[in-house]
Amino acid sequence: MAVNTPAPLVYRPGEGWSYEAVGGGGKWTRTRAKDQLDVAQQAFDAKDYGLALKAASRTVRVWPFSDYAPQAQYLVGRCLEEKKQDEKAFKEYQKLLEKYPKSSNYDEVVKRQYIIANRFLAGQWFKLFGYIPFFPSMDKTVEMYNKLLKNGPYSEVAPNAQMNIGAAREKQYDYTSAVKAYETAADRYHDRKQVAADALYRAGEAYLKQAKTAEYDQSVAGHAIATFADFATLYPQDPRVPEAQKKIATLRTEQARGSLAVAQFYEKKRQWDGALVYYNEVVARDPQSKYAEEAKRRIEEIKKRTVRQTAQN
Repeated sequence: MAVNTPAPLVYRPGEGWSYEAVGGGGKWTRTRAKDQLDVAQQAFDAKDYGLALKAASRTVRVWPFSDYAPQAQYLVGRCLEEKKQDEKAFKEYQKLLEKYPKSSNYDEVVKRQYIIANRFLAGQWFKLFGYIPFFPSMDKTVEMYNKLLKNGPYSEVAPNAQMNIGAAREKQYDYTSAVKAYETAADRYHDRKQVAADALYRAGEAYLKQAKTAEYDQSVAGHAIATFADFATLYPQDPRVPEAQKKIATLRTEQARGSLAVAQFYEKKRQWDGALVYYNEVVARDPQSKYAEEAKRRIEEIKKRTVRQTAQN
């Protein structure tokens, strides 16, 4: 039997503790699932999200297998979202999709999860204990998108969710993971031309960003060139093709810069043959660049040095 007291916390056997306004304990509780859900829905419509959350939560807790539980679980998520508790709302929506996969508003819930994840992608902070603003986290954001994709890999929002995983990884400067996410989008949604084109182009851009940070591993620049070339070949009518071609030229220059750095390394070690190999590579990769001019000058210097050493010997 429930015992009401003037205290704001009330304990009900089998339900646990709940907060009650002084003098108002129990007025919102009902003995049937349908009636309890009605209380939750009416409170939600009146924008009394605190009462709606309590009534909906009780419906799910007391009658988890009733026909009214899915709608009650949905209202739990909606109330938390309205109360700006996005992370909790996402988790409650996830419970709905996992416990009640035949819910009539399944697609809507997936979209709501997507909107929540997007807010965190944009920089919204996660909250410690659900209340204290703590920090933004791209790892947690990616987890949200992954759950969303598991719920509906071919839903209306799934392609953008997969792309946003790449965007989140780029914010972490984890370009390798970003490329993987974009390539997954291009492969999984190859039948959606615009999505596949965007994914391939952004994979090339991620490679380009990574190439700018790689001093000696010029294979990254090679991957970027190949990706942009594939993009231009597969989607020749895309308005970004000229930009992709410019980036290919930039990447060839980047390759030349990297080869020049390697050549200079060998030259400092007095390994002349190795230095010549990479200086010649600079000229071959981007013959019109400033790096090629420097490489040609160093090639001549090394050749002169070799001639002088031969004469001395």
